[in-house]
Amino acid sequence: MTRTVALIADRVGWEERRLIDTAAGLGLRIEWVNDESLALGDRDAASLREHAAVLVRSRSYTRGGLIATLTEAARIRTLNTAPAIHACENKLTLRAQLRAAGVPVPDFRLVLSRRDFEKALTELPPPVVLKPVFGGMGKRVTLLRDADSAQSVYDYVEDLGHGFEQAGLVEPYLASGTSLRCFTVGRETVAIAEFRSAGTDWRSNAALGNRNRAVDPDPEVRKTVDGVLDVLGPGIYGIDLFATPNGYVVNEVNHAPAFRAVASATGVDIAAAVARYVQEETG
Repeated sequence: MTRTVALIADRVGWEERRLIDTAAGLGLRIEWVNDESLALGDRDAASLREHAAVLVRSRSYTRGGLIATLTEAARIRTLNTAPAIHACENKLTLRAQLRAAGVPVPDFRLVLSRRDFEKALTELPPPVVLKPVFGGMGKRVTLLRDADSAQSVYDYVEDLGHGFEQAGLVEPYLASGTSLRCFTVGRETVAIAEFRSAGTDWRSNAALGNRNRAVDPDPEVRKTVDGVLDVLGPGIYGIDLFATPNGYVVNEVNHAPAFRAVASATGVDIAAAVARYVQEETG
């Protein structure tokens, strides 16, 4: 009998199509469920009970954790887990948990007001990076090269941000222009790619289409990634590392990672690795 898994997402992109097609060859059926059409209740998840599991790939930084919370409460196998998704969706929560576990993260200051922001700039002088606590794909991440322009940028945060959108982190700018994306499945690191700014944008996010290449893992990278998995538990993650003079630090962890660029750079069939993991977890 073919097992069916609900792939919960806001749309079917390249990664979702690859997962659906690859899983079919393993005797696993993956069906897309629009995360805007569920209307789950606090106890009733009847619309999803026919599935062996749900695979949460909502790109929204609020929907994924909320839906995972309700599916887990309904005792439906959920990948990734709700606590892991909630931690990944909130950069402050993630960094606090990692730091408490001894996993290296960048120095940062939480900014909730203009007063916070000005104090952060005295403790971490520019150039610094201002980023939202909630968000991903490099959106609204701003490089502040001097204090004068920093104040003008914060005007927009005050005037245009609402509620949680005003919560931000200020952290030192690491000028290497590169980052490592470590793609993990279960507890295995299946692929690592280095992303470098292509010159038109200082950010090195894979979503921005920058240069990339495959990288062989070294012991420090493995140790750092293992530390992240010890905190979040096994799952499907894109773990972003920055190199510093003192070693690697964890910049962020994506709970619904895109993998087209990593697969292209490394030649690894990531969709097959994910599909096999989902198959094992639903067996």
